[in-house]
Parts: sequence; structure tokens; C-alpha cells
Amino acid sequence: MPGERKKSVAPAPFVAPQEGRRNYSPRGIAALLAPITRPAFRRRAPAAAQLLADWPQLAGQELATRAVPVKFAGGTLTLGCTGPTAMELQFSEAQIIARLNLGLGHNMVERLRFVQQSPRLPTTPPARPAPRNVTAPEDLPPGELGEALARLYRGLKTRG
Repeated sequence: MPGERKKSVAPAPFVAPQEGRRNYSPRGIAALLAPITRPAFRRRAPAAAQLLADWPQLAGQELATRAVPVKFAGGTLTLGCTGPTAMELQFSEAQIIARLNLGLGHNMVERLRFVQQSPRLPTTPPARPAPRNVTAPEDLPPGELGEALARLYRGLKTRG
């Protein structure tokens, strides 16, 4: 209406949230460690950490070389392996689960899930061939320079 005035609304005053009083009295160490360890155990439970850390002993040498544990959550163990290996391991899934649960001491693994991934195999340096008797050419200069060139020549020839 033309003669009415609009009421102005005053903004609400800012009230800082009140913090609870801090208790500086001595507390047990468990109360101090719980807030620190809880997030770590939420990401990976101690039993899951044991499963991932002791994988070669729990799974056996053959399985440990063909598949690697990627993740464990909700009773499902995710294994990384090649495609043909995953198909083969699906047929022995019950035996693998039984072996893992027996090694852990309780029924922790309920299902296996496979993702295609090349397993991280321990790398061994390639075997070096036995050194052959390689003689340096006769037309090298005498002295230290000739000896250094002869060593270089032998090194290049023995490496192939």
C-alpha cells in the first residue's frame, strides 16, 4: 500500500560458539592414543594389515608369485593378477579362502575379487655372462693411455 512503511529487520548479533571447558587433569594413555589411531585403523584394520604384510607366508609361494593383495575391505580381498591367472584362481577360490582364514586364525576373508594387474615380482638382476678372453688390438699407444684404451676395448667387447 502506498502509505505503509516497511519494517526494517535488524541483523542477528554474532555469537561465537562456546567451547567446552578443557580438562587439563591427567588422563590415561589410551584416551590420548584413541583419536590418533582411530583414523589409521579406519583405513586399514590390524587384521587386514597382517594379511597384506604376511601375504607370502599365508598364501604360499606359488600364489604369492602370481597374485598380490591390493585391498581388503568388508570381507572381500582384492587380488591383482593377470587375466589368465584370475580365471584359474576363480576355480580354486574356496581353497584359497580356507588357507588364508586358517593362517589368520579366524574367518576374515569371505570373498575374492580379481583385478587385472601385473604382479610385483621381485626383480633379480640379469645373469652376466662369463668374461671372455678378449685381447686388445696391438696398435694402441704405449703407456697409461694405451692401457686405458685396452681396458675400455675389453669392457665393450665383453658386454656385447
